[in-house]
Amino acid sequence: MRSSGLMSQTERQIAALAAMSSAALKAEWQRLTGTAPPRISPAMMRLALAWEWQARAHGGLSRQTSQKLAQLAGTKSRTAEARAGMRLVREWNGAAHVVTVGEDRVIRWNGREWRSLSEVARAITGTRWSGPAFFGLRQKAAA
Repeated sequence: MRSSGLMSQTERQIAALAAMSSAALKAEWQRLTGTAPPRISPAMMRLALAWEWQARAHGGLSRQTSQKLAQLAGTKSRTAEARAGMRLVREWNGAAHVVTVGEDRVIRWNGREWRSLSEVARAITGTRWSGPAFFGLRQKAAA
């Protein structure tokens, strides 16, 4: 942190957390998020509030990161990311379909470039599919 004269509003808020009681932390959580405070220790509540303030001040997580965290929290399935250099093969109605993910992370199938695996799966099947599920990148999580 910078010297106290140059601290940002967020830095001052975070510094003030150390002196807040458990009741004050819960009240601040309610005020900040509009939700009931989680049942966590005061130390964890201080970390959660600090994160919330920083996320609001600096933009928070990307949509992709938020989705990944939500998926991990749900533990229903795990989706591997389509990485550069991958070659995915799926048999559908007797034909083998090969999709490649280039070093430029562009998805290629059937001589064309595609924005997502789901678009490719839809083109192959004629119905809406999760591309990662269709190509075997989504797996049920272990219990």
